[in-house]
Amino acid sequence: MSKPIVLVTGANGQLGSELRAAAAQYTSFEFLFPGRDELSITDSHSLHEFFLVHTPDFCINCAAYTAVDKAESEQEKAFETNAYAAGELAKICAQTKTRFIHISTDYVFDGQSPEPYTEEDNTSPINVYGASKLKGEELCKKNNPDSIIIRTAWVYSSFGHNFVKTMLRLMKEKDSINVVNDQVGTPTYAADLAAAILSIISSNSWRPGIYHYSNSGKISWYDFALAIKDLSGSSCIVNPIPSAQYPTPAKRPSFSLLNTEKIRNTFYLEIPDWKFSLAKCIELLKQPT
Repeated sequence: MSKPIVLVTGANGQLGSELRAAAAQYTSFEFLFPGRDELSITDSHSLHEFFLVHTPDFCINCAAYTAVDKAESEQEKAFETNAYAAGELAKICAQTKTRFIHISTDYVFDGQSPEPYTEEDNTSPINVYGASKLKGEELCKKNNPDSIIIRTAWVYSSFGHNFVKTMLRLMKEKDSINVVNDQVGTPTYAADLAAAILSIISSNSWRPGIYHYSNSGKISWYDFALAIKDLSGSSCIVNPIPSAQYPTPAKRPSFSLLNTEKIRNTFYLEIPDWKFSLAKCIELLKQPT
């Protein structure tokens, strides 16, 4: 009997790379990790062709336009990938009875909540990237009501470009750095999110809907930088600054905490504390390549 086929789009990004790294432990599935040259999700024709040839049983959509600041001046590009292509992919999955998991973001919220966001809270993005991801959620639900949508936040990994790797580089290059201390959330180690997704597709329990996933805990970017400094043994001085002193083209939500109770209870997931996962990632990054 043939194994269920799992297609991962955006295979070379942080989450796609972590799914690839974890796939070896899931031998009951066959995984497909096409690069952008093999499968562009913005090319509807090539999407249809790919599904016709490979007939995946699951599709995990990690493909996204993630340049948050650039999105302010490249609105069309952000919406093309994050909204319309995601919606088209959801539609194809509905037509081919492929179970579809789409990755979204905390940026669909405005950051004004007094407590961690639940899946039922009102969305109100404050930048183009967040608006494009929210439109993507809406199109995925409309075109494929059987979709699972997972919102996550502050993603980092030993792969790709992210806050952890940027901090490690800056801490080597500089005697002191400034990091904002008035934006609060929880980092998400992409390896933990990958494990959660693979646990969901292995569970034989498909529960469509929106879910929140991040590591547990509550910190600011400044706290995050301090932990990176401690775990890496750096002597760089980290100074806290308000966001007003670090203006960016795209506004950032000041509060990004996600309530993860629903995904934990629905799929019986254990979610690690952020510091435990950060230590694992930094150990990996310390290893010689």
